[in-house]
Amino acid sequence: MTTSQNSAAPNPGTGPDAAASYEQARDELASVVARLEAGGLSLDESLELWERGEHLAVVCTRFLDGARQRVEDALQRTAESAES
Repeated sequence: MTTSQNSAAPNPGTGPDAAASYEQARDELASVVARLEAGGLSLDESLELWERGEHLAVVCTRFLDGARQRVEDALQRTAESAES
């Protein structure tokens, strides 16, 4: 049963800048958005931040999708146990 739980675990990505947790990715994304909203950046800096934000949004989505799947799996197991 542990194997099925691990398969539903989020896969945030790999690489040197992969976020270690949802909270870290979310916080960095919020920082990126704040910097973009503040303005005063060059076009290249803005584009670089935008791309980083896009990456972080994907990472957050993967974490959330994994969490959603784990909840759905737990609800399914609970429903199956209730039927037995």
